Amino acid sequence: MTQATVSRDLEEMGAVKVRVAGGTTVYAIPELPTDQVAPEDHLRRVLGEWLVDVERSGDLVVLRTPPGSAHVVASALDRSGFPNVLGTVAGDDTLLAIAIEGKGMQVSKELSAAAGL
Repeated sequence: MTQATVSRDLEEMGAVKVRVAGGTTVYAIPELPTDQVAPEDHLRRVLGEWLVDVERSGDLVVLRTPPGSAHVVASALDRSGFPNVLGTVAGDDTLLAIAIEGKGMQVSKELSAAAGL
């Protein structure tokens, strides 16, 4: 992953720099309208570049990324309208995609395929 890739993805997500307590600046993603959907090719590119592993436990799909990248993948997945995914929760290098009941295996396979894993 290069600085250009990170900058492009941050720009596509609408991230902006904000100042937090102590004067430090961080990137933040403004709330998006619920009807704003990212293009499918954006999700495929993000998954292909940053997704390194997919595992499933029932209808919970655990996705692993390089350190500091989980929120980018989660945002792209949330905005994509990916079928059968209710939402995501992201940490630093791991995110959890919650699938519709009974669809965890399908979501896991489709995300793996989209990432080229």
